[in-house]
Amino acid sequence: MSQAEATQRTGGAGTPEAAQDRTAPRRPRLWWTLGLFRSEVTTTFRRWRTLSLLAVLAAVPILIGIAVKLNTDDGGSVGGGGPAFLTQITNNGLFLVFAALAVTLPVFLPMTVGVIAGDSVAGEAGGGTLRYLLVAPAGRTRLLLVKYATTVTFCLVATLVVAVSALVVGSLLFPLGEVTTISGTRISFGEGLARALLVAMVVAVSLVGVAALGLFVSTLTNSGIAAMAATVGLLITVQILDTIPQLHAIQPYLFSHYWLSFTDLLREPVYWDEILKNLGLQALYAAVFGSAAWARFTVKDITA
Repeated sequence: MSQAEATQRTGGAGTPEAAQDRTAPRRPRLWWTLGLFRSEVTTTFRRWRTLSLLAVLAAVPILIGIAVKLNTDDGGSVGGGGPAFLTQITNNGLFLVFAALAVTLPVFLPMTVGVIAGDSVAGEAGGGTLRYLLVAPAGRTRLLLVKYATTVTFCLVATLVVAVSALVVGSLLFPLGEVTTISGTRISFGEGLARALLVAMVVAVSLVGVAALGLFVSTLTNSGIAAMAATVGLLITVQILDTIPQLHAIQPYLFSHYWLSFTDLLREPVYWDEILKNLGLQALYAAVFGSAAWARFTVKDITA
């Protein structure tokens, strides 16, 4: 971020106008927090890097849909190596939403979140704008909360980008209609669409643990690139650990272990056990690494 951007986001701190503002009646803290959050979200989603990441995510369902369409047009069949509902895409385009989320969740979605979270604080410090942000009437705790809320917002937007792209492509390439659940029962298209939205929400919440981890890493360094690389590296390491049978004792505590539990939302009745375990695990990671990020950031020596 440029110094001009930081000045704009802090309300021109250090300028005569800012001095006049300090003599004006103090606005409620909530007003400042919402204004800082709005500014942070706007800045994040205006960056070319963020737009590029969202474009890549939107392209994944397109590639999956085209591949499945070409394969079926050639007389082939969709293989059984993917999720249980992957073979149903040709019968109902809505299943492309579930397939795209299942494909992007293990790698693409968490990596993009890791990039945004890792750069959240370290990028500001490396760009020399962190001190300008702290001049605003926000404070370190509020700034850190805004950074995390922005990253969580990106989690939601990124997940919806995948889901909406898949829904559009699925409706264009394949028929839509009643949904056959994994259990074999049939539900209406409207209920299936509602479950698709619920799946997207669960997937988005599944990423809050990665967001908190990336935020913590971002407070440890002044290099945005180093923070992003470390966050993605930790993500890959955890994914590898989750596939080693000898480590089954610790795997239920890894943030990625229950990621694909959202498939239980496509059963009738819905199986909630692993979904709730996933949500509870993400809340635990958010609390632990969020607290660690706060403890580090509040004592961090801001030199840039």
